[in-house]
Amino acid sequence: MTLVSSATAPTTAQGAADAASSKLTADYNLFLKLLTTQMQNQDPMNPMDSAQYTQQLVQYSQVEQSITQNKTLNSILSGLNMTSLTTSSSMIGQPVQLDSDKAGLSATAPAQWEWSAPNAITKLTATLTDAKGTKVDTFNLDVKGTSGQFSWDGTTSTGTKYTDGLYQLTLSGTTDAGAKITTTAKATGKVTDVQMLNGAPVVSVNGAQYPTSMILRIAK
Repeated sequence: MTLVSSATAPTTAQGAADAASSKLTADYNLFLKLLTTQMQNQDPMNPMDSAQYTQQLVQYSQVEQSITQNKTLNSILSGLNMTSLTTSSSMIGQPVQLDSDKAGLSATAPAQWEWSAPNAITKLTATLTDAKGTKVDTFNLDVKGTSGQFSWDGTTSTGTKYTDGLYQLTLSGTTDAGAKITTTAKATGKVTDVQMLNGAPVVSVNGAQYPTSMILRIAK
């Protein structure tokens, strides 16, 4: 259950830089051997143009500097990632609100959301869909005010029990006068784990993974 995809971008980038560096070294050594051979066997009456091989030396030097800079940047990025991971670990055990209408359902905790509306509503229609976009169930609830909470333990109105997974909540609010009010849902839950995915810290909330950039609020 994840809203992010795992990747090994930093590792791949570092490997590519190392490979490029090794190839450049081999090519550079070959170039020097060829250059030395040309200089040793050049015609004294018609010496080779020094500007050409000097330009090639400069180009090799520039490429080498670029590769070295990339390796240095990758090293700095790795250090920053570790700092970010260490900082994010302080959220473990803390309740958070996420900028997502998708929440995780597990065997130990229900899927949870907080809802809000710009105007007071008295009825709320909550529609649940699974990770494939298939409708799971619809609940009609009596509510009051402009905000509240919705929790689902995986049991439908017909008694069917759904397993662990990621579920999306779509809401529609109605006032006493019958007016439809736009109502939004935000997933909530406690952070149980923090890890690096695709070069960025990701938190696990009730089995679902979210990038830390989606965290709207941290409670105590």
